[in-house]
Amino acid sequence: MNDNNKFYNIITYGCQMNEHDSEKLAGMLENMGYQATNSLDKADIILLNTCIIRENAELKVYGKLGSLKPLKEKKKDLIIGIGGCMMQHDEAVDEIYKKYQHVDLIFGTHNIHHLPDLIEEISKNRNRLVEVWDEEEGLIPDLPARRDGDYTAWVSIIQGCDNFCTYCIVPYVRGRERSRSISAIVTEVKKLVEDGVKEITLLGQNVNSYGKDLSEKENFAELLKELDKIENLFRIRFMTSHPRDFSLEIVDTISKSTKICEQFHLPVQSGSDKLLKAMNRGYTRSYYLKLIESIKEKMPEAAISTDFIVGFPGETEKDFQATLSLVKECSFDMAYTFIYSPRKGTPAARKEDQIKDNVKKERLERLMNLQNEISYLQNKKLIGTKQEIFITGESKNNSQRLEGRTRGNKLVFIDKTPDLIGRLVEVKILEAKSWTLDGKLSKIIK
Repeated sequence: MNDNNKFYNIITYGCQMNEHDSEKLAGMLENMGYQATNSLDKADIILLNTCIIRENAELKVYGKLGSLKPLKEKKKDLIIGIGGCMMQHDEAVDEIYKKYQHVDLIFGTHNIHHLPDLIEEISKNRNRLVEVWDEEEGLIPDLPARRDGDYTAWVSIIQGCDNFCTYCIVPYVRGRERSRSISAIVTEVKKLVEDGVKEITLLGQNVNSYGKDLSEKENFAELLKELDKIENLFRIRFMTSHPRDFSLEIVDTISKSTKICEQFHLPVQSGSDKLLKAMNRGYTRSYYLKLIESIKEKMPEAAISTDFIVGFPGETEKDFQATLSLVKECSFDMAYTFIYSPRKGTPAARKEDQIKDNVKKERLERLMNLQNEISYLQNKKLIGTKQEIFITGESKNNSQRLEGRTRGNKLVFIDKTPDLIGRLVEVKILEAKSWTLDGKLSKIIK
């Protein structure tokens, strides 16, 4: 299919893993001759890549599907498809198939590589297709990807999750952990660097579990060491880490590297030992605090972010106060805070001691207010310092400014200067806000 007048639009919900999957979906569509468009009216294929982590994401998907029906009525040949984590749930598949007759294709997380065949089948026979694999069959093969950025890229290193936190549906929809080989990852990163990529972010539901299903010599620290050797690669980041599996060997490896950024996203979820046990997180508050302490000892400049779930079943005011005190003790640079959302099929959803919505919302507001203050104080410490910034492009809100990120992943704005995009520069920080920094160019590093 080489018709240059065919267009696609992909709508993505959820995490970075989903965004990376959407890049692969886009890559396959472009190999079929389709071009990207931001216009739904212009599109010949519209794909929704869904998330099931929180109820709000599901509701948005149903709303979007409903809004697409008039487009299908106007354009009979339009193909509407839906994939991602939501589609690994039989109830969601049944509801969409029955209630949304204008949806042509339903596919899952384990068989995204079949997209070209599925589209060809629909184009020829104009029949509706449902193809959702219940289980993974090894690793999803390497697929072409269409990246939005010229200089940054995501690289998947491990698929699936074995942790089975009691609130989380991911292991049921993404499958068990399967690691790619170090050689395959190194080869992919070298190709990306040849294409001009300067910064990569390694992705996995739990990157610290990397290699447990491979040989003894292949673990996350060893992978980082191999990637650190690649010439012309400026920076290496990774997410997400599970605190339980975050070894001191990894901390040591990062502290000795010039490319691996001193940025640690370590979701703690709660400061209460009672709730951590109920969540099946596999660590205690004291273990987590020691981990943070060991990182700060080796790398005082490290930026540490986390996730919190507010209103988990059985959370008392005392439990919540334990979370607030942990926030103060750790001085996180940033925290992603979420209200607990029951997910059908998880142990936590069956608990009887669910928290009322108004209590959840009030606690969330208190937590966010505290973290905003701490984020501002953490950023304020950088005023007057000189930071290494990787310039990624124009500011999205001001075409006369450029934006980039510190090694700790803080967003920095500077005045526009020619030929800086894609370069590493030194910037003097002049002003701090809760979420961003303003600075002035000091010199070009490379």
